[in-house]
Amino acid sequence: MSRPVVVLLYVPADRPDRIGKALTSGADGIIVDLEDAVAPSAKDAARGVLATLPDLARSAFPELVESPFPERVEGSETDDEERRVRQAQPTVAAEQAGPFPELVEGSETDAGAEDQARPATPTAARPVVQVRINAVGTPWHDADAEALAALPTWVSARIPKAERVEDIEDLARRLPGRDLHLLIESALGVERAFDLASCPQVASLGLGEADLKADLGVTAEGLDWVRGRIVNAARAAGLPSPLMSAFTHVTDLEGLAASCRDGRARGFLGRSAIHPRQIDTIRESFRPTAEEVARAHTVLDRIEGSVAAGVGALQLADGTFLDLAMVESARRTIALATD
Repeated sequence: MSRPVVVLLYVPADRPDRIGKALTSGADGIIVDLEDAVAPSAKDAARGVLATLPDLARSAFPELVESPFPERVEGSETDDEERRVRQAQPTVAAEQAGPFPELVEGSETDAGAEDQARPATPTAARPVVQVRINAVGTPWHDADAEALAALPTWVSARIPKAERVEDIEDLARRLPGRDLHLLIESALGVERAFDLASCPQVASLGLGEADLKADLGVTAEGLDWVRGRIVNAARAAGLPSPLMSAFTHVTDLEGLAASCRDGRARGFLGRSAIHPRQIDTIRESFRPTAEEVARAHTVLDRIEGSVAAGVGALQLADGTFLDLAMVESARRTIALATD
């Protein structure tokens, strides 16, 4: 099992210099943001930057020379039937949206600051690249979708404020062969979460908590039940466990770690980041403990030994009986622990 995508870093679409740096930040991939990170007056210019994404990605990872960013081919593993099989495995997860703070040049929230630079350390065969377009019904949505359609299909789409199945089906037709990552940001979206997650080409489900809190009139704690609802809807639709929404206090790494641990206990499998300094904390917070890894190896070793011996009933030394769900959980634990 490949290591799951645990951290995706948001980067403004109108800053190509930051896009290149974000790709080599140590995150598993990036979300190029055309929505909250870009002022209305800059959206046309930001959209023009999208055409440079393939070159930026290849420049960031020149060592991945054998078609690291392949086009998807009909009938391959990215075909619709195989896509559902792949989605049922926790190998890819996408970051959820959160409010994107103003990134001021030279400030502590400047993702391109020199003191935040990291060596190029790709964490997957190819970095994940997503583009968050503007929501359906906004003046920029159609132009965003058109610009994204011109890119290779390994650049996937992040769709904010998903509410209507018809809108997602329409985007699937306009963006054939391309993964769609949906953000639920309203009460109506929550009620329709499973139906939305079951739409064609949908590869992940997540929460945009800032807008959702405003819509529901609740605090962060008031979203606990919604978080469980989204985790359940995603898994019921055969999608990976969701990533958490962004943590907006970029200097509070202890708070970030505590929040991640809580999210992990609730079934989330990673988080989006809005600053490179958050990446290591997020990754470590979702990394299994030594005890969890040891138990996972024990589970898999016990299965192999029992199969080799022709034993039907599988049981651990502590009396726990094994089932398929435990096997998949063990494999995921080991994958998460792999650097």
